[in-house]
Amino acid sequence: MNMTSWVFLLSFCLINLSINIVFATSHCLSHQQSLLLQLRKNLIFNSTKSIKLVQWNQSKHCCEWNGVTCNKKGHVIALDLSQEFISGQVDNSLFNLKYLQSLNLAYNEFHSEIHPNFQNLKNLRYLNLSNAGFEGKVPIEIFQILSLHVLDVSYNLGLHGSLPNFPHQGSLHNLNLSHTNFSGPIPESIHNFRQLSTLDLSNCQFNETLPNSISHLTQLVHLDLSFNNFTGSLPSFNRSKALKVLSLNHNGFKGEVPSTHFEGLVNLTIIDLGDNSFDGRAPSSLFRLQSLQQLMLYYNKFEGILEEFPNASWSLLEMVDLSGNNFEGPIPMSIFKLKRLRLLQLTKNKFNGTIQLDVIGRLQNLSTLDLGHNNLSVDANIRDDREASSFPNLKTLWLGSCNLRAFPKFLKYKSSTMLYLDLSGNQISGTIPNWIWKFDSMIVLNISYNSLTNFEGPLQNLSSNLFKLDLHSNQLHGIAPTFFKNAIYLDYSSNRFSSISLTDIGSQMPFLYYLSLSNNSFHGTIHESFCNISGLKALDLSYNSFNGKIPMCLTRRSNTLRLLNLGGNKLNDHISDTFSTSCDLRLLDLSGNLLKGTIPKSLAYCKHLQVLNLGNNQLIDTFPCFLKKISSLRVVILRTNKLHGHIGCDNNNGNWETLQIVDLADNNFSGRLPPSLLQSWQALMIDEDKGGKFGHLFFNLYDNFNPVNVKTAIIDLSSELQMKLAKVIAAEPPFLLDHIVSHIFEEGVGLRSYEDSVTIVNKGRPQNLVKILIAFTSLDFSSNNFEGPIPEELMNLTALHALNLSQNAFSGNIPSSIGNLKHLESLDFSINSLTGEIPTELASLSFLAVMNVSYNHLVGKIPTGTQIQSFLADSFIGNEGLFGPPLTQISNGKGCSPPQPQATETHDESSNIDWNFLSVELGFTFGFGTLILPLILWKRWRIWYSKKVDDMLYRIIPQLDFVHEHHGGKKYRTLRWKPY
Repeated sequence: MNMTSWVFLLSFCLINLSINIVFATSHCLSHQQSLLLQLRKNLIFNSTKSIKLVQWNQSKHCCEWNGVTCNKKGHVIALDLSQEFISGQVDNSLFNLKYLQSLNLAYNEFHSEIHPNFQNLKNLRYLNLSNAGFEGKVPIEIFQILSLHVLDVSYNLGLHGSLPNFPHQGSLHNLNLSHTNFSGPIPESIHNFRQLSTLDLSNCQFNETLPNSISHLTQLVHLDLSFNNFTGSLPSFNRSKALKVLSLNHNGFKGEVPSTHFEGLVNLTIIDLGDNSFDGRAPSSLFRLQSLQQLMLYYNKFEGILEEFPNASWSLLEMVDLSGNNFEGPIPMSIFKLKRLRLLQLTKNKFNGTIQLDVIGRLQNLSTLDLGHNNLSVDANIRDDREASSFPNLKTLWLGSCNLRAFPKFLKYKSSTMLYLDLSGNQISGTIPNWIWKFDSMIVLNISYNSLTNFEGPLQNLSSNLFKLDLHSNQLHGIAPTFFKNAIYLDYSSNRFSSISLTDIGSQMPFLYYLSLSNNSFHGTIHESFCNISGLKALDLSYNSFNGKIPMCLTRRSNTLRLLNLGGNKLNDHISDTFSTSCDLRLLDLSGNLLKGTIPKSLAYCKHLQVLNLGNNQLIDTFPCFLKKISSLRVVILRTNKLHGHIGCDNNNGNWETLQIVDLADNNFSGRLPPSLLQSWQALMIDEDKGGKFGHLFFNLYDNFNPVNVKTAIIDLSSELQMKLAKVIAAEPPFLLDHIVSHIFEEGVGLRSYEDSVTIVNKGRPQNLVKILIAFTSLDFSSNNFEGPIPEELMNLTALHALNLSQNAFSGNIPSSIGNLKHLESLDFSINSLTGEIPTELASLSFLAVMNVSYNHLVGKIPTGTQIQSFLADSFIGNEGLFGPPLTQISNGKGCSPPQPQATETHDESSNIDWNFLSVELGFTFGFGTLILPLILWKRWRIWYSKKVDDMLYRIIPQLDFVHEHHGGKKYRTLRWKPY
């Protein structure tokens, strides 16, 4: 039972004692019995499951009925109808029980609104409507019942509303609105509830700053505001001397936290400030509180050297999580004197030095240790076998990026206890030892990003209990292992595996929902056995040498698959037009193959598709207007095919309101850019400066997945797997397991979700977005036959970061409204027929790092006094009427003829660049990687950048060569298209 449950139970007991409930001796008054019988008659309940209402009858007087309590005069003063499977409305007869002091309707299935007539119960002290399926807006009258001591409407997910101004005479001791959709601020009048001891508003939608008046609640014992949207600084709680639990995690609080805020809180046992934006030094008073059992400061911006824990050997601390901050310096050695410590998480900080793992031996209660992703070196050598066998019975161990060079030997003695082991990102090379598969209880093993080459044999007759195995980014070769009977997640990507046993793979691993074999050495046709894995949600076979047709069973499996990535292979023939009518795909990547024919019309059934990449194939078709009904599309990449015709669509086809990346480059599209199409791209018009969305594009592989504890994290597993997992973790305290789950999913990415990565052409070169920023947007229409003026509607896409219209036949002036694109970082209008002057508004784009308007018919002086002068002259050449810096040294814009792209009918890998690599980065814990390239704001950086790009292009494009030119007494090296 968690702390909240104990507080509620204690409050309920005290209230029941205070109202002198008499249990069995009173005789029920006739009108009271009539009201109860009328209530029973009008309530809809399941009589086969009921144990209270089903027994109400006139053979006994009502004070003896199950769930009914009377006072000495025969008035009903307490009514408990919890867990009676009641549905529908609460009958009005209930509100005529005027003497009612306690009412419990929890754990029912009403699916109706809360009746405002609860205010008629003037004597009500205890009201529990939790977990009862109530919906709609909560009537404010319920907060105006002056006699009420306890109000609990928690776990009614359909309830919403806001807190009103509270009355001066309010007597609430306990208010629980958790796990509802309440929103808005906490009113300043909260201090009117001076007797308030428990306030639980967790897992709601509350926002704004906390009122300073909350500091006046001197009787507070339990305050939980976690998982909301509160912002601003933290008020002081040092007047609430009785405070035991303070949970403010997963909000938007910020600023420094003065140490005085917690001075004198001698009863505080739990403080959780995790997942906010607090900064500065961690409050020193927290380290001195001798009653503290849980200190949780994870994922903030706290910094500086961590001070020692005073009197550490006497401390009651059981859980310390300081992960995801900016703490630096050595880890205080006093931490290893906290004898009661069960969980220590210091990951993702800047701690340095070397930790001798044998110091952990002092912490005999320790079950969870995370030192990963610091600047630490961990020495895992235990001197002798006896010391290794007496090492703490760790259940979860994270030593990612700790400069390990070998598997810690003590682990082989912990085969009966270890649940979760992460040794990723180290320097472990050679053989994976055979004993690693023999852990009785291990459910997660991550040894990715090492230099492992092979497996110690024999592998025959092995049967591991692992749920999740991550081997990606090693040098493993040969046959990929499949002896994991409980596996739900296998990542073998970025190795050298060449085969996998597909015989009965569906029966060998019946629970598998995610399989990645990406970037290995597999070849031959894709075996249809992949389709026999019944629960498979994600299949990534990208970047191998698979050939032949795409198995028809895979497109038919689109009703259960959410991710299918076959990009970067040698697949040929047509894409089968057999996508399921109940298609559930979120990502489809078939890019970089030899696929022919048309875009399948049945793709229109994929109503939830977010990423579609068909680029770098040989598809011959027109623009796929039939996909416009997929309103969820964020990324559409069709580049380097043989698509043709206009891209205009009938508005009745729907809108792509969420599109953020569109790449149609290197096709044969023609005509004008249709204004109506551009106007439908609503997401590209969101202004970041006015609340535009930030974050990453990701989706869950299961619906409504929001893990906050073990129960919600495993809810989608099969009942058989849930039972197996329950046995494994049964010995662990629920609060400890729940925190580990929260830690794993801290950044929103985990066991059942993934973040897309995509490579686009930005700033003149391929750029890999390992996580697609929701705020990042890109349009690439280059190398087609578009014509006419640049549409004004294009200038309304104010969220654009990259725009490429090069190598087309656009004419007319560059619109002066281009100044609207204030977030633009890369702009390429080169090799068109644009005329007129360069608008001065172009010079106002302060984020512009790459610009190219070369080989047009522009005239006049290049705008001065801006960063435009820091661009290289190559950005402007080929415009004979253009002059001014940086063109002065090369004769007013005159230059060589524009490069002519060579049209080819086939995709020759030796002379073409695969600009369009699209892959999926799945993670159980956290995704890493560069988001966007740094802006290059200074001239010397820009020159360095241009030189590096030229060197790269020279090496990989045989049609380019360097020439040397003399201007103004200086020698310049320029990359030119070969004339032969």
